[in-house]
Amino acid sequence: MSKLLDFGSEAPYTPGSKKIVARLGTHYWKQMLHHGFFSFNFQRIAIAVLLIAAIIFAAGPVQAKYASYVVDAKTGKIFHAVNENTRNYPASLTKLMTLYLLFEAVEKKKFSFSTRLSVSRKAANRPASRLGLKRGQSIRVKDAVMALIVKSANDVASVVAESLGGTERRFALLMTDKARKLGMSRTTFRNASGLPHRGQMSTAKDMATLTRAIINRFPQYYHLFKRQAFTFQGRTYRTHNKVLKSYPGAEGMKTGYIRASGYNLITTARRNDKRLIGVVFGGNTSRSRNGHMKTLLTRAFNNAKPSVVVAKAASPRKISTARTKRSSKSKDRIWGIQVGAFYTRKPAFSIARDVSNKYASVLNGGKVRVMPLRKSRNRILYRARILGLDRRNAYRTCRLLKKHRKPCLELNLPATVEVASR
Repeated sequence: MSKLLDFGSEAPYTPGSKKIVARLGTHYWKQMLHHGFFSFNFQRIAIAVLLIAAIIFAAGPVQAKYASYVVDAKTGKIFHAVNENTRNYPASLTKLMTLYLLFEAVEKKKFSFSTRLSVSRKAANRPASRLGLKRGQSIRVKDAVMALIVKSANDVASVVAESLGGTERRFALLMTDKARKLGMSRTTFRNASGLPHRGQMSTAKDMATLTRAIINRFPQYYHLFKRQAFTFQGRTYRTHNKVLKSYPGAEGMKTGYIRASGYNLITTARRNDKRLIGVVFGGNTSRSRNGHMKTLLTRAFNNAKPSVVVAKAASPRKISTARTKRSSKSKDRIWGIQVGAFYTRKPAFSIARDVSNKYASVLNGGKVRVMPLRKSRNRILYRARILGLDRRNAYRTCRLLKKHRKPCLELNLPATVEVASR
């Protein structure tokens, strides 16, 4: 395990099972010999080869589980949730808990930002991403904090763990205990960095809970997550969090990647008086993950706008998911797509939601809607739609869906159409 690499927040790894594959492979070859498979019966040989291939693929990469979650940092209001309680590998998102406990130690005056932490041989040998610390060297707490935030340095995470817990294993127990106290009921930590470990699991919802705790408990340190670079021993390290660099209002927080998890990301962003926390687990690429995060946050900010105005007007709040909604601009038209039609509402909503999440970067907006259509014999057909798109994105999305042999129909509807709720 120690030689498996995690390049901070952007490195490949799959929990392997080479020994199991080797044993099973040997078993099947023995069976072939025992039963005379090495005759000229090519059919049997082909079957045996297929069996071995099936075993290898079965023991192959663990598929990343997609999850996403957007919540108001102050109130806890949920704007978006998909598979938010699905357990998955947090990768370098783990370092947020390491930082939480380090901030707590500084607050309790166990350390100061000028305290120097010693580097052990084990910490120095941690794989990339790393600062390249040497055994016997020391690093200030202030530099350790920035190395975790900007560089996602695994050697620094181990230094912090050993300084606070004696050993990284004991520190992981402290991390899990703190997670329980914060309400992160489905999270277990096994190390301070997020390096691959089968037992290190969390969820999108739990990671949002941790992020809220950092913002609310340590407001004096929160601004550090916005830093895009820091210098250590004459060398400048720059963040690879592209959402932080490019999304208006972005304030932090952390990227994460191992092959078993996919591309993970936590982003905090603020517009006016609204601060949101977005979490994405299991992105296919860093680029698609970043685009998806931007889309989720933009949707949430747009949906949050009416609630601010209503609060100022002190009038009853109108829920956007009411039974129907009619546009006041009767002359306008809206674009959208239809991705299926069913005789029950649930599968219609499910497929529209799945398409909305999977193709979020192409759709660039839109809202999931299920529209009923009364058929003969009083049967109702529920049409799965995503509305509120522009023409170009509607056609692009349908083109992609059709390429994968999935149904899709571009729609250009009057804005006065009654839109059924979810």
